[in-house]
Amino acid sequence: MGEINHAQQGFASAYSGKVTISDLAESLELPKGTVSKALNGYGDISELTKARVTEAADKLGYRPLGHAQAIRTGRIKSVGLVLQTDEHDGYGIFLRDFLAGISQHSSAEGWTLTVASAGSQEEFEEVASRLVEQRKVDGFILPRPRVNDPRYVFLKTMGIPSVLFGRIDPDAKSDDPMAAWYDIDGESLFASAVRRMWDFGHRRVGFVGAPDCYTFAHFRKAGYLQGLAEVGLPFDDDLVVADARTREDGAQAARRLLSLSEPPTAIIYSTDEAALGVYQVATDFGLRLGQDLSLSAYDGTILGQHMHPALTSFRVDMCEAGAQLSSILVGLTEGEPPDNLRKIAAAELVEGRTDGPPSLTSQDLAAHISLHTDQLNIISHQ
Repeated sequence: MGEINHAQQGFASAYSGKVTISDLAESLELPKGTVSKALNGYGDISELTKARVTEAADKLGYRPLGHAQAIRTGRIKSVGLVLQTDEHDGYGIFLRDFLAGISQHSSAEGWTLTVASAGSQEEFEEVASRLVEQRKVDGFILPRPRVNDPRYVFLKTMGIPSVLFGRIDPDAKSDDPMAAWYDIDGESLFASAVRRMWDFGHRRVGFVGAPDCYTFAHFRKAGYLQGLAEVGLPFDDDLVVADARTREDGAQAARRLLSLSEPPTAIIYSTDEAALGVYQVATDFGLRLGQDLSLSAYDGTILGQHMHPALTSFRVDMCEAGAQLSSILVGLTEGEPPDNLRKIAAAELVEGRTDGPPSLTSQDLAAHISLHTDQLNIISHQ
């Protein structure tokens, strides 16, 4: 591979402390994310770059902070949580109870909670590295994981313990054995949501999913498909809309579904936030939620419960989730194998008034929407 370049020689001779991944990236004049992926053997990094990074790491004496080293040097007994400010909702729907659960468990174990924020993956890596290097945290809780989450990949490469609030990979066959997590059984919940609609008498059941970048989106859609199969309903791609994050996204999805020649008489949303967009659409189309159109979702937010009518939704005990995640992280720092630290929990169905037996067939619903729209158009042109 050749000798280390002069810049790296100068860096190695000038640097007397522990070499960090930032130092290694600087010496190679490569982005820190590229160096992280190269060290972790990711397929989108060329073999030449991997070899170059590995050689430089060896010559500069770069070593990640692994579990064994952390235990030898003593634990700080602090849980780390870096909130991503680039998330569309800032985790607002569950943050208060989530933090309370982490704090309560941490305090009971003699630990503390350290909270920071980051607006990008690069900033996350800088913040996480600094907190560890300054010995302010032992590891991190990672909420709302993405598929092949770059935060997890980075921390794993650095040898820093982390626990995910959700599974890292929607494909169980390729699940990372080094990943510890706590998750809600989205598949079973959404399958039961379909069965509930079936039991009410609905035979056209739509689904509005979250962005595919999040692992929970895949599990919830899988539950919807499982529910269809269980009750014997055929899958219809026209009844599925993806990528709904916000209330506006949810409203657009509802308009699209209800504009079909055979619209669904019931729609299941992956999140409360997106489902709230249906309320205005129902008003615009002259529909009564819970009668002409049934609606259910997931999150059990206070806002959903205070809507008129109240939203039927699955509610997660976020305080318990925070406590469980804190407990798992403590176990990791004590040397427990990550694949022994995985838990699946259920959620509670909070029955609102937005779902029930259909008052209209799909054909009647389409006719109602068409007539109402025509009447509005006539009024608007008078």
